[in-house]
Amino acid sequence: MRRVLVLLVVGVSTLVFGLLAIVGCIIVPNGNPLLWCARPWASTILLASGVRVRTQGRERVPEGPVLYVTNHQSHFDVLALVRSLPGQYRIVAKKELFAIPVFGWALALAGFIKIDRADREKAIRSLDKAARRMRLGHAVVMFAEGTRSHDGRLLPFKKGGFVIALAGACPIVPVTISGSRAVLAKGGREVRSGTIDVVIGSAIDTRAFEGRRDDLIATTRDAVQAGFTARHAADLG
Repeated sequence: MRRVLVLLVVGVSTLVFGLLAIVGCIIVPNGNPLLWCARPWASTILLASGVRVRTQGRERVPEGPVLYVTNHQSHFDVLALVRSLPGQYRIVAKKELFAIPVFGWALALAGFIKIDRADREKAIRSLDKAARRMRLGHAVVMFAEGTRSHDGRLLPFKKGGFVIALAGACPIVPVTISGSRAVLAKGGREVRSGTIDVVIGSAIDTRAFEGRRDDLIATTRDAVQAGFTARHAADLG
């Protein structure tokens, strides 16, 4: 029954808030209405699922465009990020999400960035779009591993986002999500109640890494790794 309730809430809230976001983005074409609708959407699903989100470090986010770099363990990561990250931003998301009726249409209207990792040329164009977003003053969110981790441990980070951050001298803000895998792991079907920790780390000045992309990737990955809380250790155990 609980699973049915959660699925019902996800379906209804996605339809209602998705349609509101679509109408909002048509009226206000800068795309900002999506996040206005996404925050109550995320809160509704989290409440129905019995999941609490605890956030640390919002005060560390600098003003202006930044690249948020985060780990990825669960579909609930997106809900946790929507609840935790301040201001307006656009997420680099896999192309399959844009094919979902209403949900995908809202993402497209809001200017979220579709990426096809199976097609290198299309992926490069998507990263160029993310770079343009940052030049316009938007923050961009990137799941640096490119996919959800099966066991919770960090996968190697993809290089693309770091290239655009270096090119635009845009600060990187590491974000670490702990506990979401215990709520719903990759391939899992049952949502478990629990707490997700989101730790926003200190911004990394990419200007100090000019010509040293691999060092920037390693530094960012270390910062994400350092942000894991005890919930992550318990999940791995």
